[in-house]
Amino acid sequence: MVNITYDASGSLLWEDPTDGTVWVYNPGDIAWVLASTALVWIMIPGVGFFYSGLLRRKNALSMIWASMMTLAVVSFQWFFWGFSLAFSDTADKYIGDLRYFGLKGVLEKPSIGSTRIPSIVFCVFQLMFAAITPILAIGAIAERGRLGPIMVFVFIWTTIVYDPIACWTWNSNGWSFVLGGLDFAGGTPVHISSGTAALAISIYLGKRRGYGTERLAYKPHNTTYVVLGTVFLWFGWFGFNGGSALAANLRAVQACIVTNLAASVGGLTWMLWDYRLERKWSAVGFCSGAIAGLVAITPASGYVGSPAAVLFGFMAGTLCNFATQLKFIFGYDDCLDIFASHAIGGVIGNVLTGLFAQASVAGFDGITSIPGGWLDHHYVQLGYQIADSVAGMSYSFVMTTIILWILHFIPGMRLRASEEAEIIGIDDAEMGEFAYDYVGIDLAAAGGRHEYRDDTHSHGDVPPTAGGREPRHVHTSKAVHDGSSVEGSDVEKREAAVVSH
Repeated sequence: MVNITYDASGSLLWEDPTDGTVWVYNPGDIAWVLASTALVWIMIPGVGFFYSGLLRRKNALSMIWASMMTLAVVSFQWFFWGFSLAFSDTADKYIGDLRYFGLKGVLEKPSIGSTRIPSIVFCVFQLMFAAITPILAIGAIAERGRLGPIMVFVFIWTTIVYDPIACWTWNSNGWSFVLGGLDFAGGTPVHISSGTAALAISIYLGKRRGYGTERLAYKPHNTTYVVLGTVFLWFGWFGFNGGSALAANLRAVQACIVTNLAASVGGLTWMLWDYRLERKWSAVGFCSGAIAGLVAITPASGYVGSPAAVLFGFMAGTLCNFATQLKFIFGYDDCLDIFASHAIGGVIGNVLTGLFAQASVAGFDGITSIPGGWLDHHYVQLGYQIADSVAGMSYSFVMTTIILWILHFIPGMRLRASEEAEIIGIDDAEMGEFAYDYVGIDLAAAGGRHEYRDDTHSHGDVPPTAGGREPRHVHTSKAVHDGSSVEGSDVEKREAAVVSH
């Protein structure tokens, strides 16, 4: 039986039988962390809807499926050994051991994250961080990845990539934690690791069919999904950052304030940068900027004041916006701009944390003591932040690439979908289900006179070049969509020939 009692105020008391120490857990702190757990949970399908809306409708359902699949796979992995590998109190500088294998012994003892909550509460809260990270990364398989092997990839990637980075960042034995790196809620473990993994996946999978041509000049098929996903993410991020205080205190409130402020400024900034090109107020641009602002403020949310949050949002909305052009410069097909938004956004957040972290803000909880960043004349902090960022990017990219190529040579485990699957859509090829019941009806519309567009939409004289979130910097002429102009496989030519007559 668990040796739990209550004091006169209703706080939980647990006495350590080894030394007689009495630990006090405030029900308000437990309730806030559990509520934050639920808030972060809703972010996971939020990522699915956000990604789904940015794609063509024949691939829309696969991203929503991937979000829920990832939650399920990582929930098992976290129970099996993930929590122990990341947060065992006998861990070394890089990764934990199997002390808490199968969550054995994870219940009433003080958590390694904070002695104000029991370990079982900390465990379920951190599970949500572990679950959202892979879905951010595997958005890179969009429109050309197989769904079966990705389940295996998620389990392996969470074990080999996420758990070690989480350990060195947040475990009190981790090298970055001991060095003095500041990462309040996941700049490196969540965003840099997932964004860099997405880059590795994009490079491994190669370009989609028709990349760089008018065939992929499509707008997001459902902007409402993009907005809905952003709503889920922004809403959940209050728990993501605010809950990382691991207590209901002023530091948690401050984290919520700067989170909302950075998202707001980031959204406005990105939208204004896009407005200069098209003179249109883009909902997708606003949502993309809001996410970039949220990503950047994540590592800093428990360390910086409100004025700094404005700069975080502006810098993320600006630099992440222009970072979407990197895929054209270097020739990789990151169709959802995950690297630009999450990896670059995470680095921006880490670097700015080194500049603007304040000991006074960290002390809002009455417990935490840090030397601060440049504002507090602690100049070496920037070096710590850069070292952690470079380590996270390098480790994630190399290990993700190794995992992908090992799976490549295992029968049935290659991630790249077939040409035929890419043509008809991942939803039909891999799932046999659709996000909408009218996906296959367009060809029969208008008495057989419907133009074959494969979810493309006109943009005046400024079409996007590959979907995604990038501002449309390239001006090209309109393309004619008829059978005579279609390039590609025999299947595509036959479909185009049918609808052209």
